[in-house]
Amino acid sequence: MKKRILTGDRPSGRLHLGHYIGSLQNRIKLQDVYEQYVMIADVQALTDNFENPKKITTNVFEVAMDYLSVGIDPSQSTILIQSQIPEIGELTVYYLNLVTLGRLERNPTVKAEIQQKDYTDSIPAGFFCYPVSQAADITIFQAEVVPVGDDQVPMIEQTNEIVRRFNRIYNTQCLKECKPFLSKTPRLIGIDGKFKASKSLGNAIFLSDSKEEIKAKVFQMYTDPHHIKISDPGSTEGNAVFIYLDAFHPDKQEVENLKEHYKRGGLGDTTIKSILNQVLQDLLEPIREKREKINFAEVQEILYQGTEKAHQLAKTTMEMVREAIGIKYFNKK
Repeated sequence: MKKRILTGDRPSGRLHLGHYIGSLQNRIKLQDVYEQYVMIADVQALTDNFENPKKITTNVFEVAMDYLSVGIDPSQSTILIQSQIPEIGELTVYYLNLVTLGRLERNPTVKAEIQQKDYTDSIPAGFFCYPVSQAADITIFQAEVVPVGDDQVPMIEQTNEIVRRFNRIYNTQCLKECKPFLSKTPRLIGIDGKFKASKSLGNAIFLSDSKEEIKAKVFQMYTDPHHIKISDPGSTEGNAVFIYLDAFHPDKQEVENLKEHYKRGGLGDTTIKSILNQVLQDLLEPIREKREKINFAEVQEILYQGTEKAHQLAKTTMEMVREAIGIKYFNKK
C-alpha cells in the first residue's frame, strides 16, 4: 500500500516559476511513489480574500489547468476542491474545541503571516484559525506525509498536537499523525530581486505567460546596480538573473562559467538576460502549448471526479470521528 500524501495551493492567482521549482516538479515525481491528493484550497484562500470571492473562484480552474499542463496526472493524483468537501468544515469545528487562542497566537507561521499582511486588531477569525482548518484538511484524508517548506513545519506540529489530543480524549486511534516532507529547494526570488516571487506582488513569471511577457519580465530583472559598463566587474550575489540561471539552466557548468566572466567584467546584462530568456522560453513553451489544448469541460470533469473520490474518503473519516465522539445517533446512512 502506498502512503497517502496531501499537497495543494491557494487559488489566488495562476501558478508561477516559484511554484514550479518549489512544489510542482516534486509532485510530478511524488505521484509515482505516493497516493497523492492535490487540494485546491479555495476556502483557505477566502480567509484573506473574502471581499473578492471571484478572484478565488475564477482561479480554481486556472490552477487546475496549470497542474495538468506541467504533468500532474489525474489518473495518478486526485485533484480536489476544498470547499466541495463539507466534512472538512465539520471536522474543523470539533478541532476548535481542542485548541486555545494562546496556542494559535504562538504559532510562528501565523505570527509571520499576520505581520506580512499588516493585520493589527482586525485579524479575521477565519484567517487566525486557519491552522486548525489545515489540520482538518490533512487528517480528513488520513494523509501521512505533507510536503512543506521550513516555515510551514509549525503547522504540521500543531496538526499532530490536535491528533494526539483528539485520540487521547476520545480513546481512539482513528486519526493519523503526519510527517513533513521538507522541500530542499529555496524559495525563488522575484524578478525585482527583493522579495520572493509572488502573485500578489506582481514580481513573478507565470507558467502561462506568453513569449512576449516572459521576455519583457526577464529584461526588467534586477541585476547588479553597480555593473554600469560591460567592462565593469559585476556581482552575482543577489542578482536575480543568476539566481534564475542557477535554478533553471540545464548546464550548471555553463552557469559557473558565466558567473566567472561576469565577476571579472566583460559580460553585459543584456547578454545574460538573453541567455536566461532562451532557457525560460524552452522550459515554458511545451507547458504553455499543453495548457492551450486543455478545454474547460475537461477540467471541470477532472475536478468533479477527483472531488467525488476525495469526498468518499472524507465521509469515511467523519463516520469514525462522530462515532469516537459519540454523536453518531442513527444507524441509517
